[in-house]
Amino acid sequence: MNVLVTGATGGIGRVLVDALTEAGHRVIAVGRDVGRLDVRGIEADLAEPATLAAALEGLEDIQALVHCAGVSPVEAVAESDPETWRRTLAVNVASAAELVRLTLPALRRSGGHVIFVNASPGMTAVPRWSAFVASKAALRELAESLRAEEAAHGVRVTTVFPGGTATDLLGEVRHAFGRPYDPGLCIQPRSLAAMIVWVLNAPPDAYACELSVLPAPHSP
Repeated sequence: MNVLVTGATGGIGRVLVDALTEAGHRVIAVGRDVGRLDVRGIEADLAEPATLAAALEGLEDIQALVHCAGVSPVEAVAESDPETWRRTLAVNVASAAELVRLTLPALRRSGGHVIFVNASPGMTAVPRWSAFVASKAALRELAESLRAEEAAHGVRVTTVFPGGTATDLLGEVRHAFGRPYDPGLCIQPRSLAAMIVWVLNAPPDAYACELSVLPAPHSP
């Protein structure tokens, strides 16, 4: 299976690329600095969705798209300027929608699969995180609309809602909120990657349209 992955150099995406490759899939990474990965890479700026069509020109054989890319500014509404909102919505949502639009012909031909990596299950109304939370709510709506629109074409759409995952980005976010960060109490990126690979390997008659993932309970 040819899988297009965004955010492939991030804490989750980098491990996902390895997990997909180990599972026998062929990965095409989209983003910045993808040349350092041992897979085919397409340099693109997800903050500028209008440039993606040119970047993906000629890419026609895609069976799955996994959108892992994301930015997560910690700012109150009173502090967030238009560029914060523009960039957050562009990377987290608009680029996902544009990549779907560009790959839909191939996904329809193959009865393919779109996976959106969202935020923690049930996340809503987080003070000082409005742009991020709003973008993830929009990403959820994109997934649900796409699922309804493309069911007749055999395209599967899954949203993955991971709880706190041990990445540098989560550490930065927790620090900005003044909260402790212990990677050992979080979902490990390889565990989350394994679950995404499992979603892609669903049998022909059923699949997970939503998957909530939480860190395992720890004894005190």
